[in-house]
Amino acid sequence: MGNKLIFLTLLALSLPALAKEAARDNYRTYCVQCHGMAGNGKGVNIRDMSVQPRDHTDAKAMSARSDDTLFKVIKEGGLSIDKSVLMPPWGDTLSDDEIRDMAQYLRTLCKCKFGGN
Repeated sequence: MGNKLIFLTLLALSLPALAKEAARDNYRTYCVQCHGMAGNGKGVNIRDMSVQPRDHTDAKAMSARSDDTLFKVIKEGGLSIDKSVLMPPWGDTLSDDEIRDMAQYLRTLCKCKFGGN
């Protein structure tokens, strides 16, 4: 029983780190082409884009977006929040949990939290 409890405790403690790692991997897979490896909006696709991607490292701009808004734009695409049609919806690719983890990962890029009401 003791070993099982230790295992479950260690597993519970490692889950947030695993979620963050998975979100980082998803970001690298689906987002860096436009938003860049550093998340600064300078991905390889920007030369062909009429609208520049969001700079996820911009703490002021990112603090103005709620976690619900980040979730919605990742899940439903840019048009869902009256932003660029070039931001595709990822709701058919990522699960809701993966999208929530991605929103939290974006907070690590900007080193910010939602500053609104």
